[in-house]
Amino acid sequence: MQQVFSSVDTIWVLLGAALVFFMQAGFAMVETGFTRAKNAGNIIMKNLMDFSIGAPIFWLFGFGLMFAGTSPFIGGFDLFSRGDYATSMGLTVPTAAYIIFQTVFCATAATIVSGAMAERTKFISYCIYSACISAFVYPVSGHWIWGGGWLAQLGFHDFAGSTAVHMVGGLAALIGAKMLGPRIGKYDKNGKSKAIPGHSLTLGALGVFILWFCWFGFNGCSTISMTGDNILSSAGNIFLTTNLAAAVATVTVMIITWIRYKKPDVSMTLNGSLAGLVAITAGCDAVSPVGAFFIGLISGFIVVFGIEFVDKVLKIDDPVGAVGVHFLNGASGTILTGLFAVNGGVFYGGGFKFLGVQILGVLAVCAWVTVMMLIIFTAIQKTIGLRVSEEEEIMGLDITEHGIVSAYADFLPMDGHALFAEPDCVPVEESISVSHYPEAPTVLPSVTGKKLTKIVMIFNQAKFEAIKSAMNEIGVAGMTVTNVLGCGTQKGRTEFYRGVKFDEVNLLPKIKLELVVSSIPVETVISTAKKVLYTGKIGDGKIFVYDVENVIKVRTGEEGYDALQGDVD
Repeated sequence: MQQVFSSVDTIWVLLGAALVFFMQAGFAMVETGFTRAKNAGNIIMKNLMDFSIGAPIFWLFGFGLMFAGTSPFIGGFDLFSRGDYATSMGLTVPTAAYIIFQTVFCATAATIVSGAMAERTKFISYCIYSACISAFVYPVSGHWIWGGGWLAQLGFHDFAGSTAVHMVGGLAALIGAKMLGPRIGKYDKNGKSKAIPGHSLTLGALGVFILWFCWFGFNGCSTISMTGDNILSSAGNIFLTTNLAAAVATVTVMIITWIRYKKPDVSMTLNGSLAGLVAITAGCDAVSPVGAFFIGLISGFIVVFGIEFVDKVLKIDDPVGAVGVHFLNGASGTILTGLFAVNGGVFYGGGFKFLGVQILGVLAVCAWVTVMMLIIFTAIQKTIGLRVSEEEEIMGLDITEHGIVSAYADFLPMDGHALFAEPDCVPVEESISVSHYPEAPTVLPSVTGKKLTKIVMIFNQAKFEAIKSAMNEIGVAGMTVTNVLGCGTQKGRTEFYRGVKFDEVNLLPKIKLELVVSSIPVETVISTAKKVLYTGKIGDGKIFVYDVENVIKVRTGEEGYDALQGDVD
């Protein structure tokens, strides 16, 4: 009898595959934003290779180990995934559609590890790890849960992968980060944690929004069908519970950090959104909106105190909070399903049997992943090594592992081709009409009687437009403006990053304005600046005055007072 497929179901599954694939971009942005710029290219490369290595490996070996055969502990060996899974599993979608859907889930589990091991892992070592987790670590435990294995037979419920995907990836991240050791400078000689802020919260936030959006495919499309009123109703509930848990977790973390750190922590709050999404993934189809609310609330507490515990107590350096988000909330979300599931949950009169199965499943998968990842990481460490050298880590993995001077073009010190290329130029006489001044020994302004004075102002960024206008009004046209970081005698102010206090002097963002005057009295410039910059509060800034020996205008050769006058240069 020929298999009959549903066009609606197939489109739904393929849509889910596309959305979950796009989660790779979300993870890449989160991890890049929460780490330093000198490692941005390396982070992007690792996330790219997670999928590019994992996809063919899962197709070759992993899918068969996960879904072929009926053994309670492992699937079967189906090289190239040639089996007719649609018929054997009673699917209403083609086998190929189901394979790609499961492939993107496998890639998600692999990529979680990247952030926790960021900024100090050899690229080749990471590629080997990625292949191993996609080939057999994830597929075996996935068989237990989704492939008809012993946990599935016991009634273990993990609808979209709180345990199967996120806890597996999060626990692998924990083990990898522990074996690597912390980044240089993360802990002082007394073991006290020091903050190492990421370079772009904007990228981190973009990643979180991408992940939140794609999570509707991660959870919602895991129905594998959109046929029948019951499934349609379930899909609507899944979307609702997924979003509600994430939103509640986000607000919870914001409030907790606001109370604990005196200000709402941006990066931790972003982690809170992901924590809620991870926690609800196991039971998004089984809990009510009320249950989703409490799961989101609990996950908010778990992620904040979990990240602090990993960092300050366990002394494990996890730059992006992957352990707190994925491991702790993957495990807790699965267990909480045993409490809040409408059918069988403890709070709904189902007794403790279902809860016990959920706990057993979490512990069993933890044991499997721990043993396998210890073997894998130890083997890599004993052969090619896990960690880059101290010199490479300090320089950054972009340049040492990939030959990238900077992942951001605007910060390139120089175009590499310009180092050896002949300048593309013409004689100045052919490009612009200029008046040449005869070469002569430099005459200092003190000799001419026209004094040159440099004035440097450092002030709050909010005052820039006002000071610029005021300087233009008194006739100052030439100025140099720079965004700088600095502090005065107050040493900045105490701040927290992900629950860790900045111990060193806290450098605050300021504007540095530099100008050289001669015809305009210095006193006029200073008095005008003081009027504009004054608020009477700490941080109004400082003004520095220097004598200048000479000024040379490169285009014309003019010097001293004459170089400050005339056409704009």
